[in-house]
Amino acid sequence: MNGTQLNYEVVTDIIPKGARVLDLGCGDGTLFSKLMKEKNITGVGVEINQEEVIKALDKGAAVIQGDIDEGLKQFPDKSFDYAILNQTLQSTEKPDFVMDEMLRVAKKAVVTFPNFAYWKVRFYLFFKGKMPKSKQLPYEWYNTPNIHLMTVNDFFEFCKKRNIKILKSVYLTRNKARSGILIKTITNFFTEEAVFVVSR
Repeated sequence: MNGTQLNYEVVTDIIPKGARVLDLGCGDGTLFSKLMKEKNITGVGVEINQEEVIKALDKGAAVIQGDIDEGLKQFPDKSFDYAILNQTLQSTEKPDFVMDEMLRVAKKAVVTFPNFAYWKVRFYLFFKGKMPKSKQLPYEWYNTPNIHLMTVNDFFEFCKKRNIKILKSVYLTRNKARSGILIKTITNFFTEEAVFVVSR
């Protein structure tokens, strides 16, 4: 199982059967269609890229084209059980606004992101003196969609300052998942990708 597959499995395990879901930055709809098949969810995806929207529609997902940095005005408060922001928060222009909006329209949110404090990232930067590249971070510095580089510790601090409750955390490393909060320093150092369930 590769990292993307594990990510999808972890998120799918979190979402309860029959939930109403908003998938923000849903890409080609692979995760959304998986949730429809395995969890019988209803809801909608939002994606800015027109080509990806077409692919998602071909998979049977209900998707609309939109820019989540502009807000979610079309959705009433608490109209979804869960909002998903999978590998997207770090590529938004206004992550604080996006988080506020998703927690307005959904009772709970699932947020996943690559941890830029992972030890391999630190070592790459330290020894090579260049922005790191890996399976999780395959881009060059000049074409990366990741415009807000953050760590597990940054996310904890962000949630504390904004009165966001962390209900669950899962840490992915080398295609393995572990739950719970260990010593934060160790978690931050050894986590390649983080998955959080949050609410207001």
